[in-house]
Amino acid sequence: MNVSLWLAVGMVLIVEGLGPMVFPKVWRKMIQSMTQLPDGLLRRFGGGLVVAGVVIFFMVSRYTGH
Repeated sequence: MNVSLWLAVGMVLIVEGLGPMVFPKVWRKMIQSMTQLPDGLLRRFGGGLVVAGVVIFFMVSRYTGH
């Protein structure tokens, strides 16, 4: 896979993870199918996405020297 694609995937995970981690109630309104999940689970989900995105971003950027 292209390095730029991995960087993009990492950035998407970071951005997508910020919503449920920082604004769980707003995100819940946007994603009504997930309204039954507790806030703690949404925060853990969001935090996991952010961590995964940061790890991918730094691994790829370190590997490519960017």
